[in-house]
Amino acid sequence: MPDTDDLAHFERFMKQREEAAQAYVCGDAAPLGALLARTSDATFFGPGGGHVHGTGEVATRYTRDAASFGKGSESSFEIFQMAASDGMAYWVGIQHARVNMEGKREPVPMDLRITEVFRREGSDWKLVHRHADGMAKEAPKKK
Repeated sequence: MPDTDDLAHFERFMKQREEAAQAYVCGDAAPLGALLARTSDATFFGPGGGHVHGTGEVATRYTRDAASFGKGSESSFEIFQMAASDGMAYWVGIQHARVNMEGKREPVPMDLRITEVFRREGSDWKLVHRHADGMAKEAPKKK
């Protein structure tokens, strides 16, 4: 049976997570940094490919990547699935964003397929894994 306390707490936490994403696309990685795992391992599979492994390495990558975004960007989550139980939680969906980027005159639309996994550290949810990749246009249906 699912742990309804974990799920209710995680649903409330997701508002904080979405606020951290909004700050991130405006160039501020600090709110996301506060949500990162510190006592357990962490991984990041970024939209450009490759991977980063280790809590310090992931935090450094997020800080570096956020610096390419500018103020006035926008982000929102479209959550398809979400669950939390026994100190573990996840959400799966789309992160929709329009980002102001270095070297670009106009905002850049960015829709990412997202899977994020969280673990409880004390009473807080901490991000232990993020997989983000760009949305490809759907292939035409075969006749």
